[in-house]
Amino acid sequence: MPCYPSRSAKGRIRSADRTEVHLVFTTQFDELSFCPQIADLGIRKEVRMPVKRLPSNPSLDHLKHQAKDLLKGHAGGDPGAVQRLREFHPRLLNATDPEIFAASLKLSDALLAIAREYGFPSWARLKSHIANPTRANQLDLPHHERIEDPIFRHAVDLLDGGDVAGLRAYLKRHPKLARQHVAFEGGNYFRNPTLLEFVAENPVRHNVLPANILEVAKVILDAGAEQAALNETLVLVSTGSVPRECRVQIPLIDLLCDRGADPNAALQISVVLGELEAAHALIECGTSINLPIAAGLGHMADFARLLPSSTGEDRHLALTVAADLGQFEILKLLLEAGVDPNRYNPVGGHSHTTPLHQAAGKGYDNIVRLLVEHGARLDIRDLLWNGTPADWARHGGRKEVDAYLHAHEAKNE
Repeated sequence: MPCYPSRSAKGRIRSADRTEVHLVFTTQFDELSFCPQIADLGIRKEVRMPVKRLPSNPSLDHLKHQAKDLLKGHAGGDPGAVQRLREFHPRLLNATDPEIFAASLKLSDALLAIAREYGFPSWARLKSHIANPTRANQLDLPHHERIEDPIFRHAVDLLDGGDVAGLRAYLKRHPKLARQHVAFEGGNYFRNPTLLEFVAENPVRHNVLPANILEVAKVILDAGAEQAALNETLVLVSTGSVPRECRVQIPLIDLLCDRGADPNAALQISVVLGELEAAHALIECGTSINLPIAAGLGHMADFARLLPSSTGEDRHLALTVAADLGQFEILKLLLEAGVDPNRYNPVGGHSHTTPLHQAAGKGYDNIVRLLVEHGARLDIRDLLWNGTPADWARHGGRKEVDAYLHAHEAKNE
C-alpha cells in the first residue's frame, strides 16, 4: 500500500519548485499574480529565491528587455535589482550591496542573471530551451515524465511502485544506474539528481510514497551511492513535506546518516525551512550548531554563547529565521544588537522578502510589532509579487496584522 500524506495540497504545481509559493502567470510574460502560499499546505518551501516559470510561448526579445531593465535598476540604485543580481549572478553571490552597486556590469551579465532567474545555467541554455523544445523541457510535467533516458526512467518507475525485487534485479543488470545523473533545467534545485534522490518525493511528483520506501532506498544504497548524492538526498528528505506527512522522514534520515550522509549538510536548511522535527533528528545524528540554527530552534543558551563572536552574515540569517519561526526573544536580542530589519533576507533564507513580509504573512502579531518598533519599513515590496508586508498579511487572512500595519501606515502619512 502506498503512503498518502494526511493533508492534500490542491492547486499546487505538480513539479513544485523549492518554494513556498506556486506561480500563476498572466498574459504578460514576466507578470506574476500576487499569490504567496502562506497557509501550511505541506508544500516544499524554498531555500533559494524561487525561480520564475517561463510562459508557454516565451519571447527572447521580452527576456532581453528584462535584462536591460535589470541593468537600469542596478544603475539607478534599486536594492531589489541588487538582491536579484546577488541571487542569480554567480560572481556576485557573496558581494555586499556597495560592492554590487560599484560593479561594472554588461548586458551579458544581466542576460546571465535573467537566465538563472528562470532556472537555466546560462543565456545560451535558455535560448536553446526556447528554440529546440524537447520532452525534458516541458516544465509543467512532473520530473519523472521529463526523463528521456528509458533505462533511467524505468528505474524511477520501479522506485515509485515500491518494487524492491524488481529494482534490485534491474540495478544488477544496469550497475552504473546507481551513480548516473539525469539533468533538469527550469528549477532552482533537483537539477542533476541521481536515482537515490527520487526517494525523497521532493520536488513533489506523485504526492505519495510507497509504504516500503525504506527498503527501496536500501536497495539503491546497496548498489552504491556517491557522497554528494547521499548528502543531497538527506537534504531533500529533511525538507520534504511528503516524507514528513508519510511519517518516514525520521527513519529515512536515520538510514541515510547510518550509510554515511553528513547531517551537517541538511541541518541549517531544515531549520530555515521550519522542519524542526527533522532538525532535531539530524542533531541526534551528530552535528554542530551555529547562530542561525540556535535562533530557529530557540536554543537561548547556545544563541547567547554564539552571538558575541558571530559574523554579520550569521546575524543576518539568524534575524530572518527568528522572524520566520516566531522566536520573539531571540529576534529582540538581534535587533538590539543592531541587525538591520530592512535588508532583504540573505541568499538561502527566503531572499525575495524581508523579515517583516514573512512575519506578516504568518500572522505573528508580536513579531510584526517588534520589527516595526525597531524601524522595519512597511513600504518595501517583495521581489516576486511586488507585495508589501501588509499585502502578505491580507493575502494570508491575517486580519489583525493587516489592520495594525495599515493603522501604522496611516499614522505616518
